Amino acid sequence: MTPTLDWNRALREQWEDHWNHQVRARLAGLTDDEYTWSPVPNAWNVRPRGTAEQQFGTGEHLIDFAFPTPEPEPFTTIAWRLGHVIVGVLAMRNAAHFGGPAASYQSWAYAGTAKAALGQLDTELDAWLTGVRGLDEAALATPVGGKEPGHQDAPMADLVLHIHRELIHHLSEVCLLRDLYLHTHRGATA
Repeated sequence: MTPTLDWNRALREQWEDHWNHQVRARLAGLTDDEYTWSPVPNAWNVRPRGTAEQQFGTGEHLIDFAFPTPEPEPFTTIAWRLGHVIVGVLAMRNAAHFGGPAASYQSWAYAGTAKAALGQLDTELDAWLTGVRGLDEAALATPVGGKEPGHQDAPMADLVLHIHRELIHHLSEVCLLRDLYLHTHRGATA
């Protein structure tokens, strides 16, 4: 007898294994200096309201953004990359697919500190994984429809894989920026 593959577990494990054994520990101790550090001039960041020309958000701190995106695309800081992951990768999908509160780059209250950003990340990751855990095989095979423009016919399983690739990709970039910060600011981080 061939064992039945638990597709939900397999999809979640792609991300959860990476998060639990590689990424989460690398984010521990992220400082505010690292969070907003810009290794190049004019990098997009999360900044106090009114300190840049094109900012999105609703709180005291806003994310640098422009539509259309300038060419070449600006370099982005850890703060910006975490904001993108929290809002564009997770919160907007949690809202669209799992009943989370409405979210957009324009309506988000961005974190002004590393600790607050990591708290937002944990919250959105928990909501995402809770939603994914609730998907049975039929739900994983169901097309995402108009909630994902341009990908209406793709099954939910494809979206789960895409989101996990995005998380692995962008949070690996964050880890690389932490390494760069450490090696250019010896003794500044734990």
